[in-house]
Amino acid sequence: MNTRTASDSTDVRRNILSTGQRIMAAKGFSAVGLNEILLAAGVPKGSFYHYFGSKDAFGEALLEAYFEDYLAQIDATFSEPGLDMAQRLMNYWKSWQAAQSSFECQGKCLAVKLGAEVADLSEAMRLSLKRGTAGIVARLAGAIEAGVAEGSLAIDSDVETTANSLYQLWLGASIMVKIGRNTQPFDWALSSTRQLLHLSPE
Repeated sequence: MNTRTASDSTDVRRNILSTGQRIMAAKGFSAVGLNEILLAAGVPKGSFYHYFGSKDAFGEALLEAYFEDYLAQIDATFSEPGLDMAQRLMNYWKSWQAAQSSFECQGKCLAVKLGAEVADLSEAMRLSLKRGTAGIVARLAGAIEAGVAEGSLAIDSDVETTANSLYQLWLGASIMVKIGRNTQPFDWALSSTRQLLHLSPE
C-alpha cells in the first residue's frame, strides 16, 4: 500500500468514526444504524467492513478514538502556561459545563451518553469506557497532587479519592442536566468542587 492510499484509508476510517461520534452523542448507540452513519459520512456500506468487523467493533474503536482526543485535551488544559493548577482544574470543569450544556443540554460526552447503555451490551466497549475514564481520573489525580504541592489548593482526603469523587460528581451532574434540561446541577457541582479543593467562591 503506497503512502497516498494509506492516507486515504486513514481519512475514510476517521471520517466514519467522527460521523458516528456526532450522531451517537445525540442518539445513543442502539438507536443508530450503520446505514445512517455511512449515509451521513458518504461511505458505501461495503467499505464499512473493510475498517470494522462489526458494529460492536466500530463502537470500541469509536470510544478509543474519543478518549484519545479527550485525554489530549485534558493534557493541554493541565499544562496551560501562566496559570496555577487550581485555575487549570477550574477551567477544565468550566469547559465540561460548556460542552455538556450544548445541544439543549444533551451534551456531547460519550462517557455520559453511552456509559450505562453499552456497558451491558458489549464487554469490549465496557472495557474501552473503563480504560478511558480511568485515564481521566488519573490525570485529575495528577493535577490535584500538583496543586497541593504548589499550594494552590488543598484536600481533606487522599488524592485518588478526591479525583474519583470529583469525576463522579460531574458525571452525575451531567446526567441530571440531561434529565432536567437545565444547567443548575452544574452550578451545584462547581460549588461542591470548590469546597472539595478548598477554593474560595468566585
